[in-house]
Amino acid sequence: MRHARDAELMAAEATAPVVFSARGIHKSYGSTEILKGVDLELRRGEHVAIVGPSGSGKSTFIRCLNLLERPDQGSIALLGEPVFDAEHPGRGMKQRDLRKRVGMVFQSFNLFTTHTALQNVSLAQRRALGRSRVEADERSRDLLTRVGLGGHLGSLPSQLSGGQQQRVAIARALALDPQIMLFDEPTSAIDPEMRNEVLSVMRDLAEKGMTMVVVTHELQFAERAADRMLFLADGEVLESGSPREVLHSPKHSRVEQFVRSLEGGAG
Repeated sequence: MRHARDAELMAAEATAPVVFSARGIHKSYGSTEILKGVDLELRRGEHVAIVGPSGSGKSTFIRCLNLLERPDQGSIALLGEPVFDAEHPGRGMKQRDLRKRVGMVFQSFNLFTTHTALQNVSLAQRRALGRSRVEADERSRDLLTRVGLGGHLGSLPSQLSGGQQQRVAIARALALDPQIMLFDEPTSAIDPEMRNEVLSVMRDLAEKGMTMVVVTHELQFAERAADRMLFLADGEVLESGSPREVLHSPKHSRVEQFVRSLEGGAG
């Protein structure tokens, strides 16, 4: 995600085309309603942070965007092409095609423990894109170098720190050349001193124009880097706006309480 922009760039971004939209997303598990009609409209190059208390439905929502969870109601579209429509179950692109275009990085790293960093990044390309081993390895070396792991190509996950493993996972997602990146609490399973490694890579991606949605508790990171912030609680968007508006001038008392609780914990 990016640092502060001038007014001209922000105005241009506001008129950028919508590349991804989710409307009226509902999701329940048994009798428990997790999402109660959540909407998201994402423009090319935009960076959206989703924040809120634990159990608010943030991770469920971002997993619905990639159809790792299928919504009970609502619709999703990518570049105007239907991805999912609860009223027309037969419509929508295949999940495999969607996941080539919408990459995702999870809380847990989900690396193959018996494969090196290079092999973890290359395997996804060979399976999903049909690249040759030579092509995939070349792309993997470039990406691992880009995320600061050029010296760890032959390392197994057990030989890497949590921050390093998450950077391998980011490189693996980028290897499929996605148009959009989704991040689900990417630093939650990492020791605090290692978090900056991952956040730095994410800032670099954003500064290079990657369209991104990030579920995070890292409010300082979100404030510096996001263009827009959604506050999700009890399965609903209670507030939406610039990070400064949401965090420093909230209209809803629930948002104010949440920010104060995190600031208190940090102290």
